[in-house]
Amino acid sequence: MYQWIDSAEALDAACEQVSGASVIALDTEFFRENTFFPIPALIQFASHEVAYLVDPLSTPCTNAFKALLQNSAVKLLHACSEDLEVFQRWAGVLPTPLVDTQVAQAFLGENPGMGYQKLVEHWVGETLPKEETRSNWLERPLTSSQCEYAALDVIYLLKVWQLQAEKLDALGRREWLDSECASLIEQAGRSVENDGQWYTRQRQLWRLTPRQLEAYRLMTIWREGETRRRDLPRNWLVSDKLLFVVAEKMPKNRYELAEVEGIKPPLVKKEGDALLALVKQAQHCPESDLPTRWPDPMQPAFKRRFKAIKGVVAEKAAALNIAPEMLLRRRDIEALVMQRLAHQPLQELSGWRDTCLTQAIHQALEESSL
Repeated sequence: MYQWIDSAEALDAACEQVSGASVIALDTEFFRENTFFPIPALIQFASHEVAYLVDPLSTPCTNAFKALLQNSAVKLLHACSEDLEVFQRWAGVLPTPLVDTQVAQAFLGENPGMGYQKLVEHWVGETLPKEETRSNWLERPLTSSQCEYAALDVIYLLKVWQLQAEKLDALGRREWLDSECASLIEQAGRSVENDGQWYTRQRQLWRLTPRQLEAYRLMTIWREGETRRRDLPRNWLVSDKLLFVVAEKMPKNRYELAEVEGIKPPLVKKEGDALLALVKQAQHCPESDLPTRWPDPMQPAFKRRFKAIKGVVAEKAAALNIAPEMLLRRRDIEALVMQRLAHQPLQELSGWRDTCLTQAIHQALEESSL
C-alpha cells in the first residue's frame, strides 16, 4: 500500500516507478505553529495503488523529483495553498500542471470549501480515518496508523479525480478548472510581489484617509517582508489590527506610538523605529502618489452598485449551479465598484469569467448609475 522513502536513492527509484503516469496525486504534512514558512514533515505521492511516503527530514529533494513535479502529468492536490508553499520550500519548484480537487468540486455545484474526507465520502462512498488529522508529523518514527492515513490521502485522490473529471468534461468545464488552477500556481509563485496587496484584505479601509491608507500599506509590506525574513508567524511580529490602529493615529514619535491602544512596550522597543519611519514616509508622500480613498460601503452610491453586481453574480451562479464566490469574491466586487466610482476603467475579467459576467456587469452598473 505504501513505501517509505528516506534516502535520495530511494526517492529517485520511486520517481522512476511513476514517471510514465498521466496523473500523479500529491499531498504534504507539515508543522506551522511558530514559523512563517511551513516545516515539511512528510511528502506523499502516488499514481496507482502504491503511495510513496517521503521523509523530508532525512531526504533532500532530488532533481528526479523536481522533474517529476514539472513533467506533463496532471498533479492532483486538494486545497493546495499551503501544500504549494511546502513544495516551494522543500523542492524549490511548484507542481504543474495542477488540478485542485477542491476547486474542481466547486465547479460541480458543491460547497467550494469541501474538505477531503467529505469529498471521498461523496464520490467513493468510503469514510477515511480521522484519528491522525492532528498528529505530530515531525516525530520519528511515524506509526503505521499515520503512514496508512497519509497513504490513503493520495490513493483516494486518484479515485475522486477520475469521477470528477468525467463530470467536468460532460459539463464542458475542464478548461475553467485548468485556468483556475494555473492562476493558483501563478499566485503562489509571486508571494513576495503579493505583499503589496496584503493591505486590501482589511475590511475597514474606508475609514482611512489616503495618507493613513498609505501608512497602513507600507507597514503591511514591511511586516510581510520581515516575517518572511525572520521566519515568524505574522501575529508574533505585529498583527494587521495593530498596524491599522497605528495608521489611524499616525504617531510622530515613540511616546505617541506607545499611547496607541494595544501597543505594548516590547513592540515599541524592538520595532518602533521601523514603524515610525514608515509613518513618516507616508506623511511626506506627494499627494499625487497617495492611493485613492476607499469608498464608504455604507454610502448609497456604493451600496447601489455593489448590490447590482452581486445580483448579477448570484443570478449567473444559480444558472451554472456553482457557488457565487467561484465567479467573483466580495473583494472583487468591491474593487469593481471602487473603479466605477473613481471613474477608472473596470478591471478586465479573463477567460470563462469574461464570457459569463462582463457584459451583464457593465449593464448592471449602467442601470444602477441612473
